[in-house]
Amino acid sequence: MRVVIQRVTEASVTIEGSVKSSIDKGFVVLLGIETEDTNEDADWLSGKIALLRVFSDENGLMNKDIKEVSGNILLISQFTLHASYKKGNRPSFIKAARPEQAIPLYQYFISVLSEKLGKQVCTGIFGADMKVALVNDGPVTIIMDTKNKE
Repeated sequence: MRVVIQRVTEASVTIEGSVKSSIDKGFVVLLGIETEDTNEDADWLSGKIALLRVFSDENGLMNKDIKEVSGNILLISQFTLHASYKKGNRPSFIKAARPEQAIPLYQYFISVLSEKLGKQVCTGIFGADMKVALVNDGPVTIIMDTKNKE
């Protein structure tokens, strides 16, 4: 699993002209699921996201996690995070999991992350054409990959 996490002051996802979800302070998490990903990947990654200390404390230092600032999460599925661009200029998405594998893992990730956050994670719709709007705060953007746990 690969995610791009953006700290935001506000964000929303619109599908077919209607706002599906919106949040104020928190994270926009773009999630890519690979063919080799498992529930264990979702467990590890959701734990890292829930405890990621990138919100400012009283001294302006990044010491608080999302729960400490009552933040929200907008989770967006994004298979293009597993693009392979080694050969040619048209990316290949062969490593991205097919919907029949990815959807149950996406739903599992939502439930585990919601549990760790202590409230429901907001989402788009898996596979939909989505318009995501956000105000990146900082900017703070972090990439995590369960195949490269740095």
